[in-house]
Amino acid sequence: MRHIIVGTAGHIDHGKTSLVRALTGVDTDRLEEEKRRGISIDLGFAHLDLGSTRIAFIDVPGHERFIKNMLAGTGGVDLVLLIIAADESIKPQTREHFDICRLLRIPRGIVVLTKSDLVDEDILGLVRLEAEEFVRGSFLEGAPILAVSATTGTGLPELKDAIVAMSASVLEKDASRHFRLPIDRCFSMRGFGTVVTGTLISGKLRVEDEVEAQPGGIRARVRGIQTHGKAVESAEAGERTAVNLAGVEPDHLRRGLSLVRPGLFEPVTVIDTAFELLPTAPPLKHRAPVHFHAGTAEVEAEARVILPAGIAVNSVAARVKPGEKAFVRFVLREPLLLLPGDRFIARMFSPVVTIGGGDVLDIRPPKKTTVARCESLRTTAGAIPLYVTESAHGLTLPQLIARTGLRESEIKKEIAGSLLSLAGFVIAERFVQQLLERITAALKAFHAQNPLLPGLAKEDIRSREAIPAALFDVIVARDKNIVGDGDLLRLVTHKVALKQDESDAVRKIEELFLAGGLAVPALSEVLAQSGVDPARARSLLQILLKNGKLLRVGADLVYHASAIADLRTVLQPRKGQRFSVPEFKDWTGVSRKYAIPLLEFLDQQRVTRRDGDSRIVL
Repeated sequence: MRHIIVGTAGHIDHGKTSLVRALTGVDTDRLEEEKRRGISIDLGFAHLDLGSTRIAFIDVPGHERFIKNMLAGTGGVDLVLLIIAADESIKPQTREHFDICRLLRIPRGIVVLTKSDLVDEDILGLVRLEAEEFVRGSFLEGAPILAVSATTGTGLPELKDAIVAMSASVLEKDASRHFRLPIDRCFSMRGFGTVVTGTLISGKLRVEDEVEAQPGGIRARVRGIQTHGKAVESAEAGERTAVNLAGVEPDHLRRGLSLVRPGLFEPVTVIDTAFELLPTAPPLKHRAPVHFHAGTAEVEAEARVILPAGIAVNSVAARVKPGEKAFVRFVLREPLLLLPGDRFIARMFSPVVTIGGGDVLDIRPPKKTTVARCESLRTTAGAIPLYVTESAHGLTLPQLIARTGLRESEIKKEIAGSLLSLAGFVIAERFVQQLLERITAALKAFHAQNPLLPGLAKEDIRSREAIPAALFDVIVARDKNIVGDGDLLRLVTHKVALKQDESDAVRKIEELFLAGGLAVPALSEVLAQSGVDPARARSLLQILLKNGKLLRVGADLVYHASAIADLRTVLQPRKGQRFSVPEFKDWTGVSRKYAIPLLEFLDQQRVTRRDGDSRIVL
């Protein structure tokens, strides 16, 4: 069964609620005050099955004071019924509701002339002509204009047929997208507990799912789901949904929050947008305060016009003119859950009237932006490379999903060009090349200054570039000219070439440590006897340590590898034997000066294990 969301729009007392009641049999005026005053104050909901199409009606209030409630109901609307009373024709809220529908880009609709039983044919014909003129050049141009009467039933069958016919052109909502349910009502029901309602604008929700209310990060479990008054196991995008939540009190939730998957999205306070100012609105000045409406939420905000280069923010040109389109940054007084592509409405502070609306382009913009940057954000093909290149070392897939609201498959499709997916990060190929060039230059400089050293510590380069270790290793491995040698990096062309005196010094250093056995001479003494200057001697020592001929046991204690191998041979027949430091000194013939560092080294190598004041041979 197809699910279609139909919203009403029109001036106060033009018969919106009566029409929905006549079509569905449901009185959407549910509040005591609404029934007493005879007007809709808050949103009302009803549904109607027409063959294989299930229609969910959202009846919105028409009074100017309650337009913010009307705005809370327009998210996810597939088609609108623009209500014009035949005995009054077009009124102020007719125009404002119609402007809102256009700004929110509701794609289709029907013009309904209500109270047709109160006027004669001539008046009805005149109102029809006025309606045609009113919608000319808009999405309702050429739409059906039907005269009906909720009192007599005239025209209702034709209206139902028109709704069904128009519903055939409505695209199915995509249930594979990320789940989002803007809350438009929250209350407590006896025997059930906390219940929230809203139009499921994307994704799918199942009983027992974990959800998160944002802003706020309040988590809850879905205890039950109803669509159109019936309990179901799941709800999909496009359905009016009531959700019974466990683990949260109704006082903690409110209209304006959104239910999403836990940990997926975060609220924001600064957004860049593509904005359209209505022709009837006054100029929008830089830093003007506005009421910002998106989904079911309303917050106060400051509008900051994003200006072309050369225009100062304090100049007369720093404003959006009536009927003009521009890029505008909104700084929200309170955080909202928004994603690129979300539609919004802006209203003035005084008088409180709708002045414009537009699309969200970026939910985490940089401190400073440009018109050119905003232009590139109009498409995902432009936005994703921009987000990636602006980051120091790319973004992970979860970060891109949170930034764009796109599915993983959509992001992977966009990164197939100039972007790379490495070690869980999406990164620009240009950045990889620049990083490898910097590493190569650093290694060249290091080898030139330290020709006797085998390489530069990898961690020194990585920390300088501030790149995650896993990503750094993958990038370095892409360059065949760079060799990773343990914790060192070197160029493949780098070879340690010793001069004659250096070769003699290496041999001398090795001989001195070999001759010392387990009672080796002090490191400074060996280097002093090497026959070369101390700086070169230390570099030569590193060569011997690197190739394993020498082993560093302590900060200033180095042994020949053969001496340590002989020590292991001494201990091997004593496997499992417990021994003390004096016994070890007797076995090896060394003093305590050497015994303690050697035993600590053997502990680290898991040759021995300390147990209190004694050790065990492993």
